Amino acid sequence: MSAFQPSKLGTKEHWDGVYNEEMKNFEEIGDEGEIWFGEDSMEKMVQWSLRNAPPSRRVLEVGSGNGLLLCELAKNGYDPSRLSGIDYSPGSITLSRQVAKSRGFDGITFRLCDFLSEDLLPISDMQEEGSVWDLLLDKGTFDAIALAEKDIFGQSPSDIYPARVSRLLRPGGLFLITSCNFTEEELKSKFLVVGTGLIYHSRIQHKTYSYGGKSGSVCSSVAFQKSV
Repeated sequence: MSAFQPSKLGTKEHWDGVYNEEMKNFEEIGDEGEIWFGEDSMEKMVQWSLRNAPPSRRVLEVGSGNGLLLCELAKNGYDPSRLSGIDYSPGSITLSRQVAKSRGFDGITFRLCDFLSEDLLPISDMQEEGSVWDLLLDKGTFDAIALAEKDIFGQSPSDIYPARVSRLLRPGGLFLITSCNFTEEELKSKFLVVGTGLIYHSRIQHKTYSYGGKSGSVCSSVAFQKSV
């Protein structure tokens, strides 16, 4: 199992600075910001979603950043009103709303929320069903959380995360995560634990490389399903 030392990449202050700077760049030159893990990984997540979660489904991205992944889903036929993103950085929410509006997808909902400590209230079309989702997406958020400091009880935020994911999924719902810090097997060991009700669903194949007689990929994408 990968063991990471706490880093500034796991702090809210770091990401507030990143998104405040990206918001300035967007306002000045129209730069939408970085695509985490590149366009290819984002496209693969979109194509996987289209195959496994029809565009009529409710989708939540945890740690939505600049909102580009959700915009790509909308571009590929997902109803913007059923797409939502949450982030704990106010600058991220401001940027993602502006990016979505510039692309004609201002129906996507972006809300400020600390996923690990705050309950996510249902949006208007979910009042009857409660705050549960058909598909949750994570592209790099778990990586950043794994670099955060432990709490006063010595618990790592990355150990809290899987149960929070499970709470927001409807029975049968899907969770797709892409990581550059964890291998496929490490992600399985993190999320296939007692209490989450998650089971392995599928994976996305990424480009591989070989070095020193060993092979690997630049990132890992694994999908889990909540037991019915």
